[in-house]
Amino acid sequence: MPEISNTTHCVICGNKLVKNGFTPAGTRRWRCLNCGSSSTRKRIDLSRRHTLDKFLAWLLGKLSQQELPSHASDRTFRRETSWCWNITPTLPAVTMPPKCVIVDGTYFGGWCLLVATNESHTPIAYQWCSTESQAAWTALLTQIPAPLVVVCDGGPGLQATLREVWPDTLVQRCIFHVLLNVRTHLTWNPRTTAGQTLLSLTKQLSHVHTPEHAIDWLRQLNAWHTIHGRLTRERSYAKHRLRDGRWDSPTGKQWWYTHDRLRKAYRLLVDVQRKQHLFTYVHFQAPRTTSGLEGGINAAIKQTLRLHRGMHVEHQKRAAEWVLFERAGLLKTAHSLITPEAIQPEPKPRPRFTEPDNGPELYGTGLDAAEGLWLRAGWGGRA
Repeated sequence: MPEISNTTHCVICGNKLVKNGFTPAGTRRWRCLNCGSSSTRKRIDLSRRHTLDKFLAWLLGKLSQQELPSHASDRTFRRETSWCWNITPTLPAVTMPPKCVIVDGTYFGGWCLLVATNESHTPIAYQWCSTESQAAWTALLTQIPAPLVVVCDGGPGLQATLREVWPDTLVQRCIFHVLLNVRTHLTWNPRTTAGQTLLSLTKQLSHVHTPEHAIDWLRQLNAWHTIHGRLTRERSYAKHRLRDGRWDSPTGKQWWYTHDRLRKAYRLLVDVQRKQHLFTYVHFQAPRTTSGLEGGINAAIKQTLRLHRGMHVEHQKRAAEWVLFERAGLLKTAHSLITPEAIQPEPKPRPRFTEPDNGPELYGTGLDAAEGLWLRAGWGGRA
C-alpha cells in the first residue's frame, strides 16, 4: 500500500490513518485499518485564528455583541474571546527616514495618545502618556529616524523636543491651528477694523499654494502693520494704587497694552513666520495641516470607543492600538501575534498576607462595664 502524505497517526496503535468520510458537523473523519478506531483531528491553531477574527470583526465594527451573527450569547462571546485582550498589536520599527511625519495627540479616558503618521497618513509609531510633555514627545520621536519635514500643532513640549531630537528637521505649523489660535485672541467677530482685517488675512492662509502666493501674503501682513501697527504698541496707564500695592488695572500693574488681544494675534503670526514654520509646505510639497491625522486616525479611535462604550481603561487602550494596527494595513498579519503567553498568561503572584502590628489600642469599639454603662441605683436608675 503506498504511503499517504496527508494523514495522521492512531493514538491507540500508532499506525497511519486513512480518510473515512466526514462527521455530521463537516469535520474530516479518520480510520485506523489496524485496530479499526475512528477519530477526528482538531486544529487548535485554526480555532484560535477564527476566534481572533471574530473578536476583531466586533471590535473594529459597528455591531454590539448581541447583534453579532452567531448563535452564541454575548456572555459566551466574551468568555471565548477573553484571551484576545492579552494580544498587544505593535507597529513595525521604522528603519528608513520618511520624507514627512505628522504628529498629534488626542485625549480620552484620562490618557493621552501621541500618534505619528507619514505623508500617506499611515501610522508608524505611537506613545501613551498622561499629558503632552517633553518626555512623552521624546519617547515618540526617538522611535523614528529624523525626517525632512514634520507637521505639528506647535505645542511647547513638542517644540523643545524637536530642537533636541530632530534639530535639522524642517517644521510646518498646522495652518488650521494657526487660525484657531488667532481666533482665540480676536474671536470670529472682531469689533475693530484692525482685528477684522487681521482675521481676514489669516483666513487667506488656506489659499496659499505657491511661493508667489506666500510672498504676496507676507506683503499684505507688512501692509497691515504699516497701517495698524501703532495699535499693537499703545499703552494704558492706571491712575490709582490700591492698599495692597497693586494698581487699579486689569493686570494689576501700572500700565498694560491697550489692544492686548490684537497684539497677541499679530505677534503670533510674526513669530511663526520668523521661525520659518509657516510656508514650509510650499517649498517641499508637504501637508500643511494635521487634519489627515485628526480626522482619519484620532476620529476613528474615538468612534470605536463610542460604539463600544463601557470598556474599562485597559481595554480602551487596547482598542485604540488595534485601530492603529488596522490603519497601518497590518490586520492580515494579526494571526502571527497569537502566542502561548497571550492564550494562557502567567498568573500574577498573590500578595503575601502579613498580620499588621496594631500596637496599643487607644479607642476600642466594644462595651466595657468599667465605663459605667451598667451601674444603677434604685428602681429605674433613680436613687
